[in-house]
Order: sequence, then structure tokens, then C-alpha cells
Amino acid sequence: MISMTGFAARRGAGAGYSWVWDLRSVNGKGLDLRLRLPDWIDGLEPAIRGEVQKAATRGNVSLTLKVVQDDGREDAAFRLNDSALAGALAALGRVEAAAMAAGVTLAQATAADVLTLRGVIDSNAQEADTTPLRTAILADLPGLLQDFAAMRGTEGRALATVLGGQIDRIASLTADAQAEVGQRGATQAETLRENLSRVLAATEAVDESRLAQELALLAVKTDVTEELDRLAAHVDAARALLADAAPAGRKLDFLMQEFMREANTLCSKAQSLALTRIGLDLKTVIDQMREQVQNVE
Repeated sequence: MISMTGFAARRGAGAGYSWVWDLRSVNGKGLDLRLRLPDWIDGLEPAIRGEVQKAATRGNVSLTLKVVQDDGREDAAFRLNDSALAGALAALGRVEAAAMAAGVTLAQATAADVLTLRGVIDSNAQEADTTPLRTAILADLPGLLQDFAAMRGTEGRALATVLGGQIDRIASLTADAQAEVGQRGATQAETLRENLSRVLAATEAVDESRLAQELALLAVKTDVTEELDRLAAHVDAARALLADAAPAGRKLDFLMQEFMREANTLCSKAQSLALTRIGLDLKTVIDQMREQVQNVE
């Protein structure tokens, strides 16, 4: 099992430059990949995007790469465009003023944020060949993705342990409900006989066919055999998903809905204080499990 929560950071160097990676992810319904890369390195973004998409199928994933020249010298690839910088700062000032007027608080922009704005740093791809740098960076990427996958795998194993315990608890509560149904049957029969005796004593004539229909309807309304059978089947399905190496987050999320549906029906048909309590305990565990499932890829 793999978690959608993960983080990896890495430093690298080559072709006269050094760089820092920052890759992190949190849960999400699909794959939302956001890249912050130097736009002056030709062909870098599509290559990195393709590799990251292989490493993550779901989650909100953000990757930041910062590249600097080893000697700190400002060359053609890193020359500041003074007019673009002034325009960017003026635009940021206007944005902050508008936000203040609207009562909105914005996070303080950093120098690194300003430098990533298009045009602030001149890029002369025609003068500087970035192919060696791109090759070096892409050669360093697999190590970052391995660290990322390792952390997500560690988180996933922890999740699997928690989910396994919750599934065992659901199985135990289902068995308790099955035992309580047997005890409830004897109590229901005795209560029904007492009620029928009172009805017959107070009524001169009873429509036997109507009475039979009402008794049959009552039996159907209080029968929870199908709900307990489906709960047991869902437990087996959940255990199979935990044991499967394929991403199981979406399937587990759907299974949680089915678990809750059966638990709700069990409570509505309980006709027993003990069975109602078991149903409520089931709903609590299922809800806790559903929160954990949201982190599974």
C-alpha cells in the first residue's frame, strides 16, 4: 500500500551548476502536479513531468527545482532584467494594496518568488547551451523519485497496519451482531406472543390473513441477515485490497460507502438496544477508517 503523503529533498551538481530539489505530496482525488522549474533550461519541464507522473498516480504533488551557478557568477543565463524586476515589484505592490482594500491577507513574497516570475531573469538560450545541464539534472531525478517512493511506501505500510486493525474490529463487531441476532429472536418471539395475546383478548374477531401479512411484514423489516452477510463480504474484499500491490485508494473509498450503508440499515432494523449499540460502534469504526482511506493512493 502506498500513501499519497510524501516528501523528498535532494542536492545535486553538474555541468558547472548546483541545484536543490523539493518534492512533496498530499492527498487528492486525482493527480494534480505542479512544477516550479527554471524556464531557461530547454526541454526540462516535459521530461520531469513525465517521470513524476510515473511515480505518482494520485495526490496533489508539487516539485520545486532551484538551480545556481557554482561560482556564483552572474552570466547570460542569470542576468537580471532591471525593467522587468521593477515592473514585477510594482505589480506585487498593486496586488497587495488591492488585497488589503478587500480585507484579504496575503503571504509575504520572498526574493526567490520574485526571481521565478517570467522576465525578471533574462534567458539567452541562443547564447548558452543548456543541454549538458538538462542531462545532468535529469540523471539526478531518479534518486529523488526513489526517496519519494520510499517515504510514501513507509507511510503506506503504516496506513495498512491501521486499516488492518480497523477491518478486524469491523469483523469482530459483525460477529457480535450475528450472536445478538440469535438472542434477539427469542426475545422478539416472546414479546410478539404477549402482544398478540392482548390483541386477541380485546378483539372479538381477527382477520387471520391480515394478521399473517402483518407478521410476515414485521419479520422482513427486522431481518438483518442480508446486511450481516454483506458486511462479512465487504470485510473479505477490504482485506484483499490491502494485500494487493495495485493502488487501492479509490476502491477502498467506494467500499467505505458500502460499509456505512449496511451499518445504517442494521441500526434501523435493530429492534434491540444491544444490536443498536453494535451498529453505532460499527459506524464509528467505519468513519475512522474512511478518514484513513483518504490518504491511500
